[in-house]
Amino acid sequence: MFSYKAKNQAKFAPQPSVPLGAEIILTSYAYPMLALGDYNELEVARAVDFGLYLSSDDGDLLLPIKYVAEGTQIGDRLRVFVYRDSEDRLIATTLEPLARVGEFAALNVRDVSSNGAFLDWGLEKDLFLPYRNQRQALRVGQRATVYVYIDETSDRIVASSKWEKYLPQGAFPGQVGDEVQLFVAQDTDLGYTVIVNGAYLGLLYHNEVFRPLRLGDTPTGYVRQIRPDGKLDVSLQKVGYDEALAATETILTALRANNGSLPLSDKSEPDDIYRRLGMSKKVFKKALGTLYKRGQVQLAPDETRLLEQE
Repeated sequence: MFSYKAKNQAKFAPQPSVPLGAEIILTSYAYPMLALGDYNELEVARAVDFGLYLSSDDGDLLLPIKYVAEGTQIGDRLRVFVYRDSEDRLIATTLEPLARVGEFAALNVRDVSSNGAFLDWGLEKDLFLPYRNQRQALRVGQRATVYVYIDETSDRIVASSKWEKYLPQGAFPGQVGDEVQLFVAQDTDLGYTVIVNGAYLGLLYHNEVFRPLRLGDTPTGYVRQIRPDGKLDVSLQKVGYDEALAATETILTALRANNGSLPLSDKSEPDDIYRRLGMSKKVFKKALGTLYKRGQVQLAPDETRLLEQE
């Protein structure tokens, strides 16, 4: 759309007459391109009793009155999330969804029907997971890992629990030992299937996990192995020497913070060790042995004492 230099001129306002042959300077006046299923910064165009209308390239869309902050004025620019309401109209909200288009998320099933499931994603209208997009039938209250996208046929935001097919194709660009961000996507007999750095498939083995995890958790992890098929073996603990070194520092920090004593020893239960220090019993015993050889700790049957001189 074009207008003369008056930026805020009405869309269909009459233009002044221009002499034949005169040079006309036109400036482009385009509303922001609307991103469905994402955050947009839109200008307040007008106010009505039930909310504000915001300008976009798809026309004005409503921000309901309950989401309007006190003192908002015409011309203000607001950061809003745009989706479709129950009547498929574009609508804005200041609520923050649990996932945007193009993201993975673990969401709770709020309702099911013959057509699919409805997921709680933090907005008034639930996110639809069509039956064709389900890897298995879902139950109310169940938690499911999904990928959020826009269905090309209906132009609606939908979910798919067949999330693996939406992972980018390509080799992991890092190396063994790299720190990575994990997304817990599935619990299997062998371990947790995780999405690494939002793009790569990995496995976190059960016997290397010493704290409860649930779908959607995003712990920091470390690459242990890059397999020939491109999948990654990952761990919640640092690899090799770095892991042991970090563990000794963790133990010393905990001792200093507890007046030089910890109710832990090499006889302690693994759960107790992990709850207090966030490490496995194997790593704890290795680090404890290192500190003992250095003469920094004294070992007792039910506690560890700090000998380090400050």
